[in-house]
Amino acid sequence: MMNDSRGDAPETTRREALRRAIVGGAAAGFGVWAGPRFDRVARGDEPAVDDRALIIRNLVPLDAETPPTSLGGWITPNDLFFVRSHFGAPAAVSDRWTVSIGGLVDRPIALSLADLDAMEQVTLPAVLQCAGNGRGLFRPNIPGIGWARGAVGNAEWGGVRLVDVLEEAGLQEGVRHLHLLGADLPPHPKTPAFLRSLPREKAIDPTTLLATRMNGEPLPGLHGGPIRLVVPCWTANHSVKWLREITASEEEAPGFYQQTGYRIPREQAPPGSLIEDQDAELIPVTAMNVKSLITAPGDGLRLGAGPVEVSGVAWTGPGRVESVEVSIDGGPWRPAALGGPDVEGSWRTWSMSWDAPAGSHTIRSRATDSQGQTQPDQSPWNKSGYLWNAIEQVDVEVS
Repeated sequence: MMNDSRGDAPETTRREALRRAIVGGAAAGFGVWAGPRFDRVARGDEPAVDDRALIIRNLVPLDAETPPTSLGGWITPNDLFFVRSHFGAPAAVSDRWTVSIGGLVDRPIALSLADLDAMEQVTLPAVLQCAGNGRGLFRPNIPGIGWARGAVGNAEWGGVRLVDVLEEAGLQEGVRHLHLLGADLPPHPKTPAFLRSLPREKAIDPTTLLATRMNGEPLPGLHGGPIRLVVPCWTANHSVKWLREITASEEEAPGFYQQTGYRIPREQAPPGSLIEDQDAELIPVTAMNVKSLITAPGDGLRLGAGPVEVSGVAWTGPGRVESVEVSIDGGPWRPAALGGPDVEGSWRTWSMSWDAPAGSHTIRSRATDSQGQTQPDQSPWNKSGYLWNAIEQVDVEVS
């Protein structure tokens, strides 16, 4: 839903045009799936009328984030989960979908959905977060999808352990990496495929899943259905959607998206630096860093004076969230109460009561994890806009 005062066309006409554009794009390039309700979208330069609207950052392929005020629960509903697509979903999905496991294995296999359903099923909660979540907050500005805070969500994923599938295929001793290829096709023959790889030790982690379900439902096409990888604690570029091929290898996957993309300088660079200007080693983006998000009150909200619940969510990579602290107007950091199940790879909810006086106020939050990492005042700048995790802040007016 949108509120557009920049022209004289009726509001309903604009909303319907955007809805039709998205649905038309889906029919043309994404296939048919159960996804977000397209009557609840807002363009990135416009506020959503209600906070259950995805914010569109790119239309074709669809990239959309969740307003922070919709992320306050322990589980993010499927229709409010952020969408990230490199090339868009395959044009056709059927029950005959298979995932092949080949390369350096003793028994190359191809598993259908029925084959996977016949294996031991597991369910686990896990945060998926785009590596570029927060790119739009870096200064100076960074080219790319201008994600703010909502390219993240926490869901319960169901499927089979990747290690069980790899054991069935028989990984050979020299395997160090698993190459991962989805069915999303590049738009041009010269465009590199979205080919990624996962180190063997992460692939055989029992929490790494071939997921076929999301929050108790068949995995929606927008979120990688019918089969995607889910790699808890690592950025979501590892959780390849529409998975078709797994190839065991001694080497990392070749190609742009593994060897060039999703890499950052090992040493922090001055803001605005070009990677080409640095005599720096580039390392892959892997684990998420510690982060908190204020989901209530919303940024820019007007509140009545008196008791206010400040709340949000917090997550990290390997390890657990140990604490969340809140500061009002630069005052001392006060501990918030943590809630929700404490599961590695998932997030925690948190809350704190604040007796809000009249005036303009700034609320800040920071999380600390079991590795001793605390959100910094400034997130280390990098040319690609990855891994933003500066202290969270919202401004409110109280009267």
